[in-house]
Amino acid sequence: MPVDTRLALSAAELTATLERLAQEIHQACTHPAELVVVGIRTGGAYLAQRLADLVGRRARAPLKVGVLDITLYRDDWTRISHKPLVGKTELPGSIDDQEVLLVDDVLFTGRTIRAALDALMDYGRPRRIRLAVLVDRGGRELPICPDFVGLTMDLPPEQRVNVYLREMGREDAVAIESGHPERA
Repeated sequence: MPVDTRLALSAAELTATLERLAQEIHQACTHPAELVVVGIRTGGAYLAQRLADLVGRRARAPLKVGVLDITLYRDDWTRISHKPLVGKTELPGSIDDQEVLLVDDVLFTGRTIRAALDALMDYGRPRRIRLAVLVDRGGRELPICPDFVGLTMDLPPEQRVNVYLREMGREDAVAIESGHPERA
């Protein structure tokens, strides 16, 4: 981690936050059989699986889980690379008339979520889409508002929020680090 790093959530706090989010999602979900939890690749995909497991335990039924790659839907992909690395989108069947819970790790400008909504529409017409984010760091450029939030912060643009997860080979943590954040 860079020298100027502040821990926002420890591993234990991250686990507790996911438990709370799972409880909120479970209470809001009236038909778990019609819920599809879709994580935005990469961090959102890991969090989606964790939330689906936690909500599924509460609902006493496994939830459908998918992964969405939004690379080519981003409005800045040509600036990132002339050869973008496109991941695979994996949805567990049709999302038509389903309730979709879109999951991401950090909500900043709203552009990642806009891209994800565009991508989802290419796969079907969900009855409803809700948004769950681990961290809402403020700084919105688009009118995007999450339904479920783990941690809310108001950070200046020169600070970055990084979510580290065991699935990525790191200890679970949310860190605030100095430097310019990626505009997502």
